[in-house]
Amino acid sequence: MRSKSTTILCSGLLAGTLDILAAILIYSVILHKTTAEKILQSIASGVFKQQAYTGGAQMVFYGLLLHYFIALVFAYFYYKIYPHVPLLKKNIFLSGFVYGIFVWIVMNLIVLPIVFPKLPSKEFDLPLIISILILIFCIGLPIAYVTKNFYHKHL
Repeated sequence: MRSKSTTILCSGLLAGTLDILAAILIYSVILHKTTAEKILQSIASGVFKQQAYTGGAQMVFYGLLLHYFIALVFAYFYYKIYPHVPLLKKNIFLSGFVYGIFVWIVMNLIVLPIVFPKLPSKEFDLPLIISILILIFCIGLPIAYVTKNFYHKHL
């Protein structure tokens, strides 16, 4: 990685791509619970509410943009805290695991309840475990790897 912004961009785009592909593959292709379009519309509904489900391809695109924006915010945050949190420097797998859980906590216990005040309660079941594992392997680990790679080469 040549620069700080390139590192953040690469880690955010990688994490965002892996995360959305995993969600579509698992929930749409394997489990047949929804469609790729509905996944992206539900992301867009964080901003556009119910209009996201009737806006067609435009809302799918907005959902994808919002998804990548969120991934880039988490990549930026990890990049900024990396030099100050010794745990993150010790082991990519441990830091990716911890950061994936952190992302799940932020999204599911802070962001989503603020955006959608009437969410159903969370049950400790297979869908919950799958959602945590997706964030660990598709957000936490890629961001940890790319960021550590940058800092290792530049410090």
